Amino acid sequence: MDNTSNQIDKTPKQRFIENIQKWSQIENRLKIINENTKKLRTMKTELSESICEYMKENNLADKKISICGGELRIVEKKEYTPLSFTYVELCLDNIIADPDQVQFIMNYIRDQRDVTVHQELSSRVPS
Repeated sequence: MDNTSNQIDKTPKQRFIENIQKWSQIENRLKIINENTKKLRTMKTELSESICEYMKENNLADKKISICGGELRIVEKKEYTPLSFTYVELCLDNIIADPDQVQFIMNYIRDQRDVTVHQELSSRVPS
């Protein structure tokens, strides 16, 4: 019997149970992948800092280092803080003297946000 007819022979409840099992397996695999990714990112950041420090101390900051698949060089990268409601309110406070106007604008911004609602499964490890 092929897989297609095998799926047809199963009851909706059996397919439901199998889907839960598959979902759980995928969820567990993703957790492991994400943990490993986090570790790798941390290691990469530490190595980057060490390499940049060495290059600066040894006047290599303007040099390019050939590696397989490309080159390494120090570049400046701007990182902006997130555009949060707290930050927006602080900026408005700096340019608008009337606190009521600031609150009016903040309430308007909050109320005008697009909201998308969808359902998803969530797993929790019992404590």
